[in-house]
Amino acid sequence: MSLKAFHLVFIVASIALAFGFSLWSVLNYRAPSGTIWDLVIGLAAFAVGVGLVVYERYFLKKLKNVSYL
Repeated sequence: MSLKAFHLVFIVASIALAFGFSLWSVLNYRAPSGTIWDLVIGLAAFAVGVGLVVYERYFLKKLKNVSYL
C-alpha cells in the first residue's frame, strides 16, 4: 500500500471518527444529564470533521498525478 493510499484511508477513518463523536456528544447533550460542554465538544468535533473533508479534497487535488500503488 502506498503512502497516498494509507493517507486516504487514515483521513477517511478520522472523518468517520470525528462525525461519530460529534453525534455521540450531541445525543449526550440531549440526555437529561447532559451539560453545555457536551454540546460544545460535539460542535467542535463536527468542525474538525468538516476541516478534514476540506483537507482531503485539497490533498486529492494536490496529488492527482500520483498513483495509489
